[in-house]
Amino acid sequence: MRRRDFITLFGRAAMMWPVAARAQQPERIRLIGVLMGYAESDPVAQSEVAAFLGALTKLGWTEGGNFRTEIRWSAGDAARESTFAKELIDLRPDVILSQSTKVTGSLVRETRTIPIVFVNVADPVTSEFVASFAHPGGNVTGFANNNSALGGKWVQLLKELAPRTERVALLSNQATGAPLQLFMPSIQAAASSIAVEVSPAPVLATDEIESVVAGQARGPGGGLVVMPAAFSVTNRDLIIALAARYGVPTIYFNRLFAESGGLVAYSADFVEQLRAAAGYVDRILKGAKPGDLPVQTPTKYELLINLKTAKALALDVPPHLQQLADELIE
Repeated sequence: MRRRDFITLFGRAAMMWPVAARAQQPERIRLIGVLMGYAESDPVAQSEVAAFLGALTKLGWTEGGNFRTEIRWSAGDAARESTFAKELIDLRPDVILSQSTKVTGSLVRETRTIPIVFVNVADPVTSEFVASFAHPGGNVTGFANNNSALGGKWVQLLKELAPRTERVALLSNQATGAPLQLFMPSIQAAASSIAVEVSPAPVLATDEIESVVAGQARGPGGGLVVMPAAFSVTNRDLIIALAARYGVPTIYFNRLFAESGGLVAYSADFVEQLRAAAGYVDRILKGAKPGDLPVQTPTKYELLINLKTAKALALDVPPHLQQLADELIE
């Protein structure tokens, strides 16, 4: 082989080496951060995360293959929530899934660049997470539970199930839940139309719950609305047990309460939100910008009535509510 031909052949081969090297490079493993407002031991939290991961699998993502997760559980503790938000941001994930208004707020305070997909956020515009539902415009988007009319619906349903209800306490925890003022206009409108007196009942710690429930049992016509908060989910068994012990008709914001023995629950399908969130995470990992993905709201709400609990409270569930219910728990 002539020297000139050898040099030409060698040069062509050298030019191909980078291409071949790139072709042999393994796919980059993406990092997905997850910050949940629930405790890790909570079966509901586990089912929601499982729904999210299962939906990702159906979209072609394999945990341990082309992605891995870093999951943190704040268990309704505001201090842990803040600490975990900083930890996840320091890991520089490709995208973060956040659950609840408070959790999302903790993450947004730490970053305005890392993509965040939220679920179960009460009012992302008022909270300044996004510019608008149609055009979020920043690094945050997701799936809101933006229905302030739910407050009035809870009061009305409670009155229908327990017609003697005259006083309703609104059990809330502002540190881990949606702002109570978001629901107050609809609550007050509904209450005045059915002659029910409502009063906020904020609780800061677990040992304060019993006094609220007991207070509603001291006189006739007491009822309870448990407002959305991770604190209430974490303490649901205690709240349900106290409502039963004191004989206080109670309505809840999540189906898991009725499934666990609570009287009635009316809410969006939160598990479905987690599945939908996987779709947004998939699109972001493939190059979409969060600010271009519109915030979505629930299209389906569920009514669950626990007939066994109703019987224990000597309540006759009206036939029309039995027909409307998505599930009657015997």
